[in-house]
Amino acid sequence: EVRFLANQDNNLHFALLTDFKDADTELLPADDAIVEYAKNKIIGLNRKYNRLDNDIFFFFHRPRKWNKKENKWMGYERKRGKLAALNSLLRGKEKENFSIIIGKESIFSEIKYVITLDTDTQLPRESAWKMIGTLAHPLNQAVYDEKKQRVVEGYTILQPRVSNSLAGSDSSIYQKTYGNQAGIDPYTHAISDVYQDLFHEASFIGKGIYDIDTFELALHNRFPENRILSHDLLEGNYTRCGLISDVQLYEAYPTDYIADMKRHQRWVRGDWQIARWLLPFVPSPEKSFRRNALSSLSVWKVFDNLRRSFEPIALILMLLFGWIISPAPIFWTITVLGIITSHSFITLFWEIVRKPKGESIQQHILYSLLSAYNNFIGHLLYFLFLPYRSFINIKAIFQTNWRLFITHKKLLEWNPSGNNTGVSSKSLWEAYRNMWFEPFFAFCMLCYLLNFSSFGLILEIPILMLWIIAPAIEWWISLPQSKQETGISKKQTIFLQILSRKIWHFFEIFVTQEDNWLPPDNFQEHPDPKIAHRTSPTNIGLSLLANLTAYDFGYLTVGKFIDRTSHSLDSIQKLEKYKGHLYNWYDTITLTPLLPKYISTVDSGNFCGHLIVLKQGILELINDKIFSIKVFEGLMDTIELLLDINIKAVEFGQFKKELESIRVSPPLTLEDSFTWIISLENVYAQIKVGINSANKNNYSFVLMDKLGDQLREIHNELLTM
Repeated sequence: EVRFLANQDNNLHFALLTDFKDADTELLPADDAIVEYAKNKIIGLNRKYNRLDNDIFFFFHRPRKWNKKENKWMGYERKRGKLAALNSLLRGKEKENFSIIIGKESIFSEIKYVITLDTDTQLPRESAWKMIGTLAHPLNQAVYDEKKQRVVEGYTILQPRVSNSLAGSDSSIYQKTYGNQAGIDPYTHAISDVYQDLFHEASFIGKGIYDIDTFELALHNRFPENRILSHDLLEGNYTRCGLISDVQLYEAYPTDYIADMKRHQRWVRGDWQIARWLLPFVPSPEKSFRRNALSSLSVWKVFDNLRRSFEPIALILMLLFGWIISPAPIFWTITVLGIITSHSFITLFWEIVRKPKGESIQQHILYSLLSAYNNFIGHLLYFLFLPYRSFINIKAIFQTNWRLFITHKKLLEWNPSGNNTGVSSKSLWEAYRNMWFEPFFAFCMLCYLLNFSSFGLILEIPILMLWIIAPAIEWWISLPQSKQETGISKKQTIFLQILSRKIWHFFEIFVTQEDNWLPPDNFQEHPDPKIAHRTSPTNIGLSLLANLTAYDFGYLTVGKFIDRTSHSLDSIQKLEKYKGHLYNWYDTITLTPLLPKYISTVDSGNFCGHLIVLKQGILELINDKIFSIKVFEGLMDTIELLLDINIKAVEFGQFKKELESIRVSPPLTLEDSFTWIISLENVYAQIKVGINSANKNNYSFVLMDKLGDQLREIHNELLTM
């Protein structure tokens, strides 16, 4: 529904494409309830948007099938199988692949493109039509070469940028560190793709748009069963994928390091399971071999992923060489640190050089330093967990080759990124149990170096000690951060109350019958007092909300709020309009539009938003008590303002004391409230006498009159009750 609301179009349809989780049996007791829930929700969504024939929201669910290699009941070929089954269904074939289909089936043949997203991938506003328009452009049309058995020109797939969504207030330190990066994908970790820049062809990472017919033409009956885990890279290689960098999707970054490494381990396994595509002949569905149709660039992409999986292993080997064999251990240590962190310094230099126009040099440098700091922390964490990352990669490489050449099982083993149950380190003990290899490796190295090495220990020992405590650091940075409760002091509260009462004073003084209960644009104090008797839709809307806020703060009784709001709405009805829109400026005395007449969509939008808020506030009035203690809070704010402008009448102490006692022990009945008001009016009368009547034009005297008006309004409203 969220993706639909951000990308509404008559030709866009939204579907859930689902499998059950793997099981030892074909059916589990909870299956029917899960499917029924999903069906009802999809149908309910269509009803919500008045689509009785279910043509916006669709639901496609596949049954489990027995997989002899995995020894499990599971969705056939996982995500790759789901997309293949969907493509066949949309072309009128193999409907039996789905056990549940909810949606208008007559539109299937009209579907040309599919945008595939993971469950945690957000589709920002209007990004769908940008992808569609780009892929439909004549210069991007895919050309399939029958002889080469692949797309040789144009694009079948477009891959948008995929960035990390902003971390929440309760996110872990680890998620916040990596969640602020500009872009992330398992192949390039960059916004600008070197393959697209140099060869006009990018890598597909499973989240993008593809042309169904060309996709099936290039990939149907292409891959063997139970072999392909990282299907997206191969799909992009056969069908030709382009990077559309001005469209950006968002995903949540894993909250903890262990979950991130589980995901990374799956990527490495997937990369090594397609290593066979480096060779001239590749596996086929017929359990034989066929000529490899990939281009030289695509073969390099496969190799580049394998090379990348060796990076942490190579860095560890460089350190071991420097510490154990080389006579220059400090050089090798600094070299490895430089390799890891150099990107931070290069990025900092590049960002500082590329200062945008219109931005001050101070702001630009500050932003660049903050960005570089975040990158630097990420690279230091990479170095801190380098032995564990190397261990994970070695384990994934060994595991994959063992399964490929020995057992031929569990090649499709996969855990969804959102299913991290039992993965993260919930305690310090679990952190050490999960990352046991790193402290064990560091301890062994420390023992060896203390006994057999006398060079470079000044750098080696601190690093090894950090590796020994790395699991504790991992546990700490992966903890959810508690939400910070921001409190304000009593002094700050009084300041805000005085400020709010000052703001309301503008509206109560100037939004009057003289200006037809419409707010003048401004009041000039110097050099001579002068009211600007003009107003705009934004001013009017803010004035209406000022009435509502004044009621919420106790500056207005409910009767006075309704009275002022009604007068303003009556005046709005009298204003000349253009097709229902208010003009941008009116004279508040004559109610005539000011020349030149024009419509501001910004002001009209503001006014509509203000009316929506006002409506909800008025609807909530029926739930309020007929008399609320907040009117006494409003009186207290007025008293605080009077004290703030240095009115030091002795009686104010008694007035404030009376109000404080009401706050501590509020009246329980209307009769008690009436007694309090009578008492306050008596005190007010004494104060009024004590103030020099010669200062009638003084701001404080005007405010004193308004205090008296508040008391009378409360008194009269209590009398009517």
